Amino acid sequence: MFQQALGELNGSTADIEASALISTDGLMIASALPHGMDEDRIGAMSAALLALGDRTARELARGGLSRVLIQGERGYVIMSSAGPEAVLTVLAKPNAKLGLIFLDIKRAAETLSKLV
Repeated sequence: MFQQALGELNGSTADIEASALISTDGLMIASALPHGMDEDRIGAMSAALLALGDRTARELARGGLSRVLIQGERGYVIMSSAGPEAVLTVLAKPNAKLGLIFLDIKRAAETLSKLV
């Protein structure tokens, strides 16, 4: 069911290149990632970055964390909570329409949080 939800997310727009569901302690639950990506490394980095983003938002009085967004030359990495026990990480193209992707991520995160 996790794979199906990730597949639907990846298929929702051509701007999403890959996605993964990771436990908050950095273990890969399910993924739809390109070949050659190190799932263990992605899991550890995603969990650490989301935890750091959450702490930063709280420490700087910005409220609850919605997402962590990283923009690079070749696209975006977007991390969002999928319930209290998981992180949804999405890779998007550099010219992606972020508003639509954020909506798709929110819907997928809600679905996945019910499954975790």
